Amino acid sequence: MNKINLLLIILFIQANIYSQHICVFVGSYNWDKTAEGIYVYELDTVTGNLTKLTSYAGVANPSFLTISKDGKFVYACTETKTPKAGSVSSFEFNYQQKSLTFLNNQPSHGENPVYIALHQNGKWLVDGNYTEASVSVYPLLPDGRIDSIAQSIVFSGKSIHKTRQDASHIHSTVFSPDCSSLFLADLGSDKIWRCKYTTEDKSPLHADYTQFINTVPGSGPRHMTFHPGGQFLYCIGELSGTIDVYLIERFYTKVIQRVNTHPDELTEGFESSDIHVSPDGKFLYASNRGKENNIAIFSIESNGSLKTIGYQSTLGEHPRIFAIDPSGNFLIVSNVHTGNIVVFRRNKTTGLLTNIGEEKGIKNPSCVRIVVY
Repeated sequence: MNKINLLLIILFIQANIYSQHICVFVGSYNWDKTAEGIYVYELDTVTGNLTKLTSYAGVANPSFLTISKDGKFVYACTETKTPKAGSVSSFEFNYQQKSLTFLNNQPSHGENPVYIALHQNGKWLVDGNYTEASVSVYPLLPDGRIDSIAQSIVFSGKSIHKTRQDASHIHSTVFSPDCSSLFLADLGSDKIWRCKYTTEDKSPLHADYTQFINTVPGSGPRHMTFHPGGQFLYCIGELSGTIDVYLIERFYTKVIQRVNTHPDELTEGFESSDIHVSPDGKFLYASNRGKENNIAIFSIESNGSLKTIGYQSTLGEHPRIFAIDPSGNFLIVSNVHTGNIVVFRRNKTTGLLTNIGEEKGIKNPSCVRIVVY
């Protein structure tokens, strides 16, 4: 290869890198439809600064967001923590016009929607409702709107915590990497339900109530994530401050490890929340609220097990949800009680985090998502 061709290749790569735009979507508990509820920022990858592009007011408590693969559509749990209410809403985002437009909403068919997931084909949306322990399934229309509900399934159970586990509470709905199964973390019953998912059916979710993973009593399974390789499932226990590691195969599940998300000297006050694996599959991160307000950092061994690396303060209180960008260069966390989102740069070799940016003045930011355009 001659020098001219090499130079052209370098210039092409650089042009593509610098033509990319990283957008950060933030959901919140606004408690008022007239107040901003969803915010969109652009991340400066050099300085870590966040520039506000747009926002949307008109929906109550858009507490959890998910974004379509192409970044065109935003889906939100709305009317969260609203008595006798609950909905899921869709929006269209246009980067060129810096606009976020409301499309439609549908009832969540269960109070307190807290988690939504998109099927990989972009044609189905699944919503988990915490208070009534139901899961609702919706077809998605080509224009991004949410169609009428296809099915709703209720789960039941309880466990040992008298106030938090007096009934089932679905806290996350996570597709397996091939989307053939849907895993449901039930904080109230200390179970992870495993349901078959078939897109050819009008009612695609098949709940076999004998198919579940029992977690340790009092764990309160909250959020889950799969390793990029698809073989390992990691589940964070909100009440126990632990992460359970599972080997998942088609007809087989094995517990590999149970590890604390906190230093050994901390014995109570756990409020563990969110969990994500870096895109390269080498590190796992978990957020702790309550007394800690930090991100626990783990390296991932070849057998899927975790090794504690350290802890990073989130520089705020109540880090409910965080996200890692597709390149793995940045981790951004939302601190609900202090009204700030904080940008960290990831060291891909050590897994450690360095604070490089912050955006303040957001009312109760509860969720963050990152999309590259």
